[in-house]
Amino acid sequence: MKLQRKNRLRATALGALAVSSALVLTACGSDNNSGGSSTGGSSEKTSAASNIKCDDAKGQLLASGSSAQKNAMDLWVKDYMAGCTGVEVNYKSSSSGEGIIAFNQGTVGFAGSDSALKPEEVADSKKICKTGQGINLPMVGGPIAIGFHLEGVDSLTLDAPTLAKIFDGKIKKWNDEAIAKLNTGAKLPDKAIQAFHRSEDSGTTQNLGKYLAATAPNDWKYEPEKKWPAPGGQAASGSAGVAAQVKQVDGAIGYFELSYASSQSISTVDINTGGSAPVKASSENASKAIAAAKVKGTGKDLALDLDYTTKAEGAYPIVLVTYEVVCDTGNKAETLPTVKSFLNYTAGDEGQKLLSEAGYAPIPTEINAKVRETIASLS
Repeated sequence: MKLQRKNRLRATALGALAVSSALVLTACGSDNNSGGSSTGGSSEKTSAASNIKCDDAKGQLLASGSSAQKNAMDLWVKDYMAGCTGVEVNYKSSSSGEGIIAFNQGTVGFAGSDSALKPEEVADSKKICKTGQGINLPMVGGPIAIGFHLEGVDSLTLDAPTLAKIFDGKIKKWNDEAIAKLNTGAKLPDKAIQAFHRSEDSGTTQNLGKYLAATAPNDWKYEPEKKWPAPGGQAASGSAGVAAQVKQVDGAIGYFELSYASSQSISTVDINTGGSAPVKASSENASKAIAAAKVKGTGKDLALDLDYTTKAEGAYPIVLVTYEVVCDTGNKAETLPTVKSFLNYTAGDEGQKLLSEAGYAPIPTEINAKVRETIASLS
């Protein structure tokens, strides 16, 4: 009896701990952008446990935007708040478009966006940044996985023209000849394709559009924009929403960051780039493509030019880089120390190491060095 009672008490304690942990993660990535409970206490210069430099960080820091980086941001926020007591970082996972709007309205300390600021968005940012403007700091890299759910089919290869026709509604059945040619020996069912896309403005949508426009110009006639351009298909909110639909609907296909596929055991498409073998969506393979990126921004802006047409061996071509959008100068005095401290952590060795473990790709070393220098110069 004593042993049973002891086991019950232990199970209760573990259950409470699990609920507590879940609440922390929910607060970090919640959609209400309201303050969760702070860790309390005073900010130390350096966390002995994790070597996070807290410096003068204090109070609450609100941020919002890209859902593509939500899983990375959840991990970062949890670690940072554990290391910097008395500081609360609340990242609202919505969309790149909503994040930039919030940034240019001055309601967040930084925004996450899967595409660099447009000229008109930079112009708007000058009203908030006062003495400066919004700049792009590449922080999270990774593959845009093409997830699918097709009973009886575990492995699937597609190329850019076929993907373009699927998402444009031109290929309607899974046993279409174009798909069959790329999957010799596969038992493809005579089943309708249900293609899912993002319902709101999304940098993930724009990056997929850039890939299709660059690699299948004859089959994808749309300009790469954050709003889904093609007719038909079915819409879902956020990367999590698209992934959830693909997970539950037989015959579905959709696009989202690899971390969503990994966490829900969703099968992903191998991409035929014209190289020697189809390429799987993985952090390592995405890194090979991102490593060839060039900085196209000027001044402190570090916007990147990605090569979506790469045929390099093992390079997965459908990639995105999520930027943290900040003011180069003219940041709010009350949040600047926390913005710098938090971004220093995310761009640092420990923060970037977490990316690979979560299904993302670290920013290439040479580019990341410039990111760190820019963060140090924010004012």
